[in-house]
Amino acid sequence: MVGDGHRPAGTALRDAQDEAGVPPGIWRGRGLEAVGLTAGDVVSERQAELLLGEGRHPDGDRIERERLQEGDDPAKARRSSVLGRPIEHNRSPKTEKAKERVPWLGMDLVFRPPPTAHIAWALGGDEERRVLELCQDISVDKTLKWLGESVAQIRSGSGGKDRKPIRDGGLIVAVFRHYESRAEESKPLLHDHAVVSIRARRPDAKGTWGNLSADTLLSHIVAADTLYLLFFMEEVSARLGWAWEPREVTPGRRPVMEISGIDQRLIGWQSTRRQQIEDALFVLTADYVEEHGHVPGEKAAYGLACRAADRTRPPKRKEPRPLSELRESWRESAIAAFGADVVDRLAERARAAAAAVWARVRPVVDIALAAVDVVAVVYVMRGAFKRHHLLAEARRYLSYVLRGRPHQPGLDERIVQTVVDGYTRPVGRGLMMTADLYALYPRDTGDQAVLRPLTRQRTLPLYARARLAADALKARMHAARRAERLGSRARPHTVAVPGTSRTGLRPSRPDRMARRAQEQQEGTDIAALEQARATIEAAAQMAVRLQDGVRERAAGRAARQRLAPATPAPSLPPPGVQLTPGRTPAGGLA
Repeated sequence: MVGDGHRPAGTALRDAQDEAGVPPGIWRGRGLEAVGLTAGDVVSERQAELLLGEGRHPDGDRIERERLQEGDDPAKARRSSVLGRPIEHNRSPKTEKAKERVPWLGMDLVFRPPPTAHIAWALGGDEERRVLELCQDISVDKTLKWLGESVAQIRSGSGGKDRKPIRDGGLIVAVFRHYESRAEESKPLLHDHAVVSIRARRPDAKGTWGNLSADTLLSHIVAADTLYLLFFMEEVSARLGWAWEPREVTPGRRPVMEISGIDQRLIGWQSTRRQQIEDALFVLTADYVEEHGHVPGEKAAYGLACRAADRTRPPKRKEPRPLSELRESWRESAIAAFGADVVDRLAERARAAAAAVWARVRPVVDIALAAVDVVAVVYVMRGAFKRHHLLAEARRYLSYVLRGRPHQPGLDERIVQTVVDGYTRPVGRGLMMTADLYALYPRDTGDQAVLRPLTRQRTLPLYARARLAADALKARMHAARRAERLGSRARPHTVAVPGTSRTGLRPSRPDRMARRAQEQQEGTDIAALEQARATIEAAAQMAVRLQDGVRERAAGRAARQRLAPATPAPSLPPPGVQLTPGRTPAGGLA
């Protein structure tokens, strides 16, 4: 509540926040009305103690006092201000596994924009700073609304096994904004800590209170993160006219979207903490490879990154500074490192780069291509997956394709539904599914033929292999669409003739097309019909002669092969040598 500073004993909360240079916390969420709060109200110290520390009504002192005045005993008066089950229940000897249960009353969700947004917020003018903070507010509100309405569930029944949606999507959230990173030298890091209360109302007529399902919320954290970034990109592009481009942080890993036109050197200046983590991660990854004999997967890599962050985490800063002083010091540091021209023209260059991006990139979403891309990436990365994994990847796809342009509401869900309906099959128990490879590769019949496109290049990083698979599938779909368009075109100079197919043979496609054309053009004159008949008969005779020649040449080759000595198979090129498409190593056409 007071940033990364230390609050001296006896200091009022608001005074400590002013001294630390951080704004007071703000209440947000659709569940505030049930506890007498309004979105935008300041989070007081006592409200936080009651709700987030004891699981009671934020105005519990008044409720308890009124019940005492009505004659209730102290225990009953206090119980009337508790939302749901009291935390004392967890410590009761009558509770099953009482010693293992710890009261848990909230979770901290951190909303952090991409690095270039921190740079623009810290080094830009006051107008850009205010707009970026507004974009942050809007994006956080929209994401919390989605979590409350579409994700959050309340536990009920024995052991909390039954799950139901919460009433009216009513989450209660206290949001605290911070400005700095944990680096030893102060660096800009605009981010919000959204502390979500575990207490929520049940969807019954009485509106009783219960506890949120933690595993349901946590399983959708990545999907919420990608939605927040998608909203933030759209707000920035709409209000400042900036565009976004992907930046590869680690070769072979997922790229991150950054504001185009901002000098990439400023990212290194801002992300000193990131460099410390990467240095420690390199050592941990090397130890992992030596112990297990292979590079870490996505889950193991995430665990190693968390360990690297913990090992390099510096102590909290003890000397708080206001935001105006921080911005001045950040500006001086950036100018000293890269020059005044880089800092002063930051917004101007971002607008110029955005114009180039919009001229080069067409922000159009093809749902079929998006579905193929999403299922290929998620399948290669995870093997078996759930719907929220597809949803997170669909939102990443939209952020890359649209580059900040607004997306149609529900478009991400439509992409996911297309994937589920057309390219997945259930696997195991529960809601797990995997890719239906026979739907992705309908022309391949053997198991190895189906799996081969997704299992090549095993030495590449996992995401690089996923991108190869997705690009190959999209290329197949483009080729199929092109063939379909060519096949559906009307043939010029086609003359309809009476169908006289040879007995016992299935009519070819040109014959079927001619038959349909004949049914549509019954008014063709006799002279044109006779001329067309003669032309077709001549072509048929020519085809027979060509087939006879092909058979004779094939028989001659077979005879020569029986007489010729065996020749060794051609050798493959050495590793690392790429052949020129369409040519053999010795020249000529393949």
